[in-house]
Amino acid sequence: MPVPPFDPELAVVLAALDPEMFASVTPENLLAVQARDVAARTRPTVEELGDGGRFEVAELSVPGPSGAPEVTLVSARPAGLAGRPLPLMLYMHGGGMVMGNAWSVLPRVLNDWAEPLGMAVLSVEYRLAPQTPYPGPLEDCYAALVWAVEHAAELGIDPDRVVVGGKSAGGGLAAGLALLARDRGGPAVLGQVLLCPMLDDRMEGFSTHQMSGIDIGDLTSHTTFWQAYLGDLRQGSADVPPYAAPTRATDLSGLPPAYIDVGSAEMFRDENVAYADAIWRAGGRAELHVWPGAYHSFDGFAPDAAVSQDARATRTRWLRRLLGVAQ
Repeated sequence: MPVPPFDPELAVVLAALDPEMFASVTPENLLAVQARDVAARTRPTVEELGDGGRFEVAELSVPGPSGAPEVTLVSARPAGLAGRPLPLMLYMHGGGMVMGNAWSVLPRVLNDWAEPLGMAVLSVEYRLAPQTPYPGPLEDCYAALVWAVEHAAELGIDPDRVVVGGKSAGGGLAAGLALLARDRGGPAVLGQVLLCPMLDDRMEGFSTHQMSGIDIGDLTSHTTFWQAYLGDLRQGSADVPPYAAPTRATDLSGLPPAYIDVGSAEMFRDENVAYADAIWRAGGRAELHVWPGAYHSFDGFAPDAAVSQDARATRTRWLRRLLGVAQ
């Protein structure tokens, strides 16, 4: 099966990465993969995230969903902006719903968005699957959204300018959260930033099969992630709700404007394009970028590549327009 070529700069970085990073994740080795991720993934301290006083950072414990534990949030905002309420980015980390943490993603979010846009950030430490399957992780994110809006004055944020966002699995959670907030009549969300989001448990897109094992990940790993997240819900069955797999939504009207970006050479390409198209068909607003020659999470693996810099700058410009922040 022919595949689109990788961007030359990205290809060099990909070839230099440890192949063990991309070994298939199966139900049998998932717990070992989780343990390895916890040991290997960076987890900056509050002091390190503050970056010498550039940011005010704190860890918060807020009420979780009914009957569930509290949710940990990492709160960060540019220093010296305490006199006015700031727009808020509620951010969900990636990791296939089974890995990752709320701390490691913050340096990039703070440098790309918080500082240039004068934006506060809350990064959500949602519970991971399979230990906590759907709807637990999504309900953690919803509880964080509700708490943040209810405590806007305490946080120094503008409750009318709350954006939800995330990358990969976190992007899927952000899309599901926007749907859930709409349907529950919950807090109004101003926009959703969906970076190569994980949206479709059916994995039927052409790109899913075209790029399996060539992109960052393969069908085996993605199947494992979806099965872990869905728990007792059978992957691919009609019972999977749109809040878990947003491409299943039959009504995408009334959603906040969406920014969606994805690589042309990654497995999620087609489901991301289809989601943007479905929003347009419903009369909604979506801005879609398909970055040429880019694989999954390319800007994280190769931040200095020209296409990565273009992608980050374009996201920031979209947020600037959405928030009405002057250049």
